[in-house]
Amino acid sequence: SGVAHFAYDDEETCIAEVRYLIGMLPSNNREQAPAVGGSDPADRLTEALLDLVPAGPGQAYDIRDVIEEIVDDGESFEVHAAWAPNIVCALTRLDGHVVGVVANQPAAMAGVLDIEASEKGARFVQFCDAFNIPLVTLVDVPGFLPGVDQEHNGVIRRGAKLLYAYCNATVPRISLVLRKAYGGAYIVMDSRSIGTDLALAWPTNEIAVMGAEGAANVVFRREIAAADDPGAVRDQRIAEYRSELMHPYYAAERGLIDDVIDPRTTRAVLIRSLAMLRAKHADLPVRKHGNPPQ
Repeated sequence: SGVAHFAYDDEETCIAEVRYLIGMLPSNNREQAPAVGGSDPADRLTEALLDLVPAGPGQAYDIRDVIEEIVDDGESFEVHAAWAPNIVCALTRLDGHVVGVVANQPAAMAGVLDIEASEKGARFVQFCDAFNIPLVTLVDVPGFLPGVDQEHNGVIRRGAKLLYAYCNATVPRISLVLRKAYGGAYIVMDSRSIGTDLALAWPTNEIAVMGAEGAANVVFRREIAAADDPGAVRDQRIAEYRSELMHPYYAAERGLIDDVIDPRTTRAVLIRSLAMLRAKHADLPVRKHGNPPQ
């Protein structure tokens, strides 16, 4: 239900994990989270990432394996692990400094955003912002979950909570598109258009309104229907859409991302980027409180 952030089988494990959590948090909201030394090199290449994320947009994988490869010693502390599994929220460290990771989970519901995932992500972003913890967002999202139930229960209103949380955050923010980044779901996952400090992408990125198959069926619907061989025309238009609008550098050419990076250098790039942003200071307008969507 999302009421409990963590659940353990015994008291001893629970107390140990609470101690671990407290060790990653600052004493108050005016301090930075405690940094520690470590043996994991900041410039370590993450060769395994070349195989962990399939190139095919329809293939699933576990985003937690990606996080494990990137962070210090493969250690992370997942929040709300059993609730809204289509998004992963975790506290971890990069070069000894605490960061909050928000990531779509293709292994659950293909990584779509729904009501619960949006609220889970928004709550975690606000928590990190409250305690000066930088945010790293890993994006592989095919869109918002469609359906009558989602619409009737306010997926747009609830999804706006995640948008609001990111826009309101003043901590350093870095987004990295691993693969799919479609439509409004891409926008709310800390995209350039809502103020992320650095927007990065792997060469496998597909930043678009929708996938090539869906776009071809909409844009070229009449041409496909009137063709003698609809299947061949459809395949041709899909290939053209991919080559012209979904190639790796299309987003960079239009300013949607700052750089296309080698997946093997992901850890090093994130650490250097966070070090550059460590002195970031942003003040919100003076007011009693914000007006978040409810």
